[in-house]
Amino acid sequence: MLDLALIRREPDRIRLSLRRRGLDPAVVDEILRLDEEHRRALATFERAQAEKNRLSAEIGKAADKAAAARELRPRLDALREEIAVADAEMRRLAPDEPDSPLRALLEQIPNLVDDSVPDGTSAEHNVVVRTWGTPARFDFAPKPHWELGEALGILDVERAAKLSGSRFSLLRGDGARLSRAIAQFFLDRAARDGYAEIAPPYLVTRRTMWSTGQLSKFSDAMFRDDDADLFLIPTAEVPLTALHAEEILDGSSLPRKYCAWTPCFRKEAGAAGKDTRGLMRQHQFEKVELVWITAPERSFEALERLTHDAASRLEELGLPHRIVLLCSGDMGFNSAKTYDIEVWVPSSATYREISSCSNCTDFQARRAAIRFRREPRAKPEFVHTLNGSGLAVGRTLLAILENYQQADGSVIVPEALRPYLDGQERITAD
Repeated sequence: MLDLALIRREPDRIRLSLRRRGLDPAVVDEILRLDEEHRRALATFERAQAEKNRLSAEIGKAADKAAAARELRPRLDALREEIAVADAEMRRLAPDEPDSPLRALLEQIPNLVDDSVPDGTSAEHNVVVRTWGTPARFDFAPKPHWELGEALGILDVERAAKLSGSRFSLLRGDGARLSRAIAQFFLDRAARDGYAEIAPPYLVTRRTMWSTGQLSKFSDAMFRDDDADLFLIPTAEVPLTALHAEEILDGSSLPRKYCAWTPCFRKEAGAAGKDTRGLMRQHQFEKVELVWITAPERSFEALERLTHDAASRLEELGLPHRIVLLCSGDMGFNSAKTYDIEVWVPSSATYREISSCSNCTDFQARRAAIRFRREPRAKPEFVHTLNGSGLAVGRTLLAILENYQQADGSVIVPEALRPYLDGQERITAD
C-alpha cells in the first residue's frame, strides 16, 4: 500500500506510475477528494470539540453554574450534534478503517514503478539483461518432458488426474527422488548464501494474505477454507514476508534473509488451453522461496544480489537461462522492479519463467506494519521487502529432463545433484 501522505505530496508521480502500468490515473483524483473530505471532517470535529471544551470550562468558572449551563445548553447541544456528525464522517472515510471507501481506493493502487524500469505494455517490451549458456542441439528428435517422464515411469499424469483432476501431477521412483534432490540442493545453496531456513505453516489467515498484497487483488486465485477463513499459501513469500508483521526490528539485524521449501496452491493456472500438459502450470507445485527484509537504501542493491543467488542455481545445474527486466506494464501489483529468470525449454524452443525476483520497497511493509529503528531511540521506519523463487522445483525438473535427455530415452543427472542421489548419474526406464 502506498503512503497517503506521498499521494497528497506527489500526486503527479502516482498518476505517471499508473499510466506506465497501463492503468487509469483518475483513481488519484478520487482519493484526493475523499481525503479532503476526511480532513475537513477532522477539522470540524476538532474545532467543535475545542469549542465545547471552552464552553464547559466557562460554565465551570461561572459564579452561577446552573444559570450558565442553562444559557449555554442550546449551543452545547448543537456542538454535540456537530461533533457526532463529524465523527461519523471521519470514521466512514478513515484510511485505516477496513470498510472505508478511501481505504478501498488506496488498495487498488499498485506499487510505484521504479525509474529504472523500461516502459511497455506487455512481455514483448521486456528487456533481456544477460544470457547464460547455450541451448542444447540434439542429433535426434527431442521429446517434451511429459513424454520423457511417462516413458521413464517417473511421471504419471493419468493417475494424478484420477486422484485430483486436471493440473496435477504424480511423481514416482526416480522422479520423486530427483524432485526431492532438487529442493534439497536449493536449500543447501540458500544456507550457503546466508539464508535462514523456515518451515512455515501452509495455511495462513486473511490478515496475513492481505498484509502481503495477495488480497483482495488475487483472492479469486486462492484455495481457502471458508469455515476457518484460512488460505492455502500461493507462495512461501506470504508467510516469510509476514514473519515480522507488526514488529519493530533492530536496524543492526538487517538485512534478514529467509528461505522456505513449501508446496504452493493456486487456482489460476494460465490461459485456457496453454501449458495443459506436463509440469509447467499446476494447481499444486513446490518451490524454494527467498525473501529479504532490508533497509530502504539497500533494497535495489539487494535485488541484484537476490537475482544472482537464484540464477546461480541454474548455472550449477548447467541449464541455459536468461535474466529479463520486466517492463512497467508486465510487473506484478506489489513490485517496484522485477527480474524474471527464464530457463531454456527445448520442447517449446524458447525460454520459460522459472523465477521472478522483485523489490516491493515499502509497499508490503506498510500493510504488514514491519518497521525498524536505526538507533535504539530513533523513529521507526518501514523496511523494504524483496522476494524471489530460488527456484521453482517442478520447472527445474522439467528443464533437466528436456535439456539432459539422451537419444536412448535416458536422462543424465546434473553433477551438482548426484550427491543427493547416492551418486546416480542417469535415469533410465525400469
